[in-house]
Amino acid sequence: MLHPDLDRLSADHYGELHQTLLGHGFAGRVGYGERPAVLVVDLIRGFTDQACPLASDLDAEVLATRDILRAARAAGALVVLSTAGYGEGLEDAGVWGRKIPSNEWLTAGSEWVEVDERLEPAPSDHVLVKKYASCFFGTDLISRLVSRGVDTLIVTGCTTSGCVRASTVDACSYGLRTMVVQDAVGDRAPLSHRASLFDIDAKYGDVVRSEEVIAYLQRIAAGAAAG
Repeated sequence: MLHPDLDRLSADHYGELHQTLLGHGFAGRVGYGERPAVLVVDLIRGFTDQACPLASDLDAEVLATRDILRAARAAGALVVLSTAGYGEGLEDAGVWGRKIPSNEWLTAGSEWVEVDERLEPAPSDHVLVKKYASCFFGTDLISRLVSRGVDTLIVTGCTTSGCVRASTVDACSYGLRTMVVQDAVGDRAPLSHRASLFDIDAKYGDVVRSEEVIAYLQRIAAGAAAG
């Protein structure tokens, strides 16, 4: 069944569809595995500092992600922080650059592609530079995960309808148990955010809350400490 908070979010617009999907066998649970990693999608200054036109108010999502990352690092889980980095004129962005000209703010080496310092980046974190929506497209992310035996990918970041959704669809396609943290992902458009969470939960991954994820990571940490 869909997460109760998601049911309330979608009640007005999706209530009938929600019931129809459940009746047709959608929205099953993938559940957690034993080897988690956390993927933080694009919580960089260009998206979290509203001095940049690409940004929106993501303060709550950043803080929720910070708490998840503290638990993940304590559990010894892999943490991957994605960012973007383009050349002058977006010559390496393809059609994506034509669709979103504001991506020119995300010039490689600029302050706008730096990970939000409130996430407390650690030396053990991996930084992944991408050019397109999915964190998997044109990167070595799946190799990093496979080499560490990761079976569960916890996803936070922005935007829910863009890079989060694209990365989640690819994670599902690669066979990962994908958990999208409802209160740790955000979007410029509330309706797009809600619709994307609805679709993700129905088809690609489990939409969960940060407190549930933190409790899971704490169990992983306790198990590792017990040997």
